[in-house]
Amino acid sequence: MIKLGDKVVLLDPRGKRYLITVKEGEFHTDLGIINLEKLVDKEFGIFVESHKGYQFRVLKPRIVDYIDKMKRGPQIIHPKDAAQIVAFAGISPGDMIIEAGVGSGALTLFLANIIGPQGKIIGYEIREDFANLAWRNVEWAGFSDRVEIKLKNIYDGIDEEEIDHIILDLPQPENVVEHAVKALKPGGFLVAYTPCINQVDRLYKKLREYKKHFTKPRTIECLVRDQEVKPDCIRPRTTMLAHTGYITFVRKA
Repeated sequence: MIKLGDKVVLLDPRGKRYLITVKEGEFHTDLGIINLEKLVDKEFGIFVESHKGYQFRVLKPRIVDYIDKMKRGPQIIHPKDAAQIVAFAGISPGDMIIEAGVGSGALTLFLANIIGPQGKIIGYEIREDFANLAWRNVEWAGFSDRVEIKLKNIYDGIDEEEIDHIILDLPQPENVVEHAVKALKPGGFLVAYTPCINQVDRLYKKLREYKKHFTKPRTIECLVRDQEVKPDCIRPRTTMLAHTGYITFVRKA
């Protein structure tokens, strides 16, 4: 049942999505006005009609909806890369994660959805404006019970111990390797997202100094290309979401 204060996705006849909070009052679109109180005590999946006669499907929001509609500042880690981080590090419900370089909080939301209420994410961010933006997104998405964001430079050290994973979106991930040795559980992953290959090179050089503490590192990139499927022609799209960053995984031995 939908209640006041719940978030819903309104899907219009064109396929456009609106992520809104159910409250007293109206929601205005170019296809008409919707009385939001009509949604209360209804089930997800119903149709609601605007004053212009257009039918909107009412859907339960998923994490992809939150990431698509969240407030953005700095460049985010895209879901294609976030999915690789989750898959190759084996991130699971209940995990405790350190995330550094929180930015707008897109990866934070993605991870918070996976670790569940028994897990914990502690974000390190040096810019107060980014930290405030990320926290607003965390609260808006309903994950404030499992996320903490603090203003601190992770290059200066990690306060926590027995961490399952450390995930970095920073210019100099090599500066965190020594701290990761102390903070990670045996078997935990250090993951670094870096746009440039010379950043990967610097990280590998630092990891060689600590090779007795880590397994052999692995670096990947993820390229995604949609397909055009038409009755008379099926082919790859001429545009694609190509290189966004390199992702390096290394596990504490």
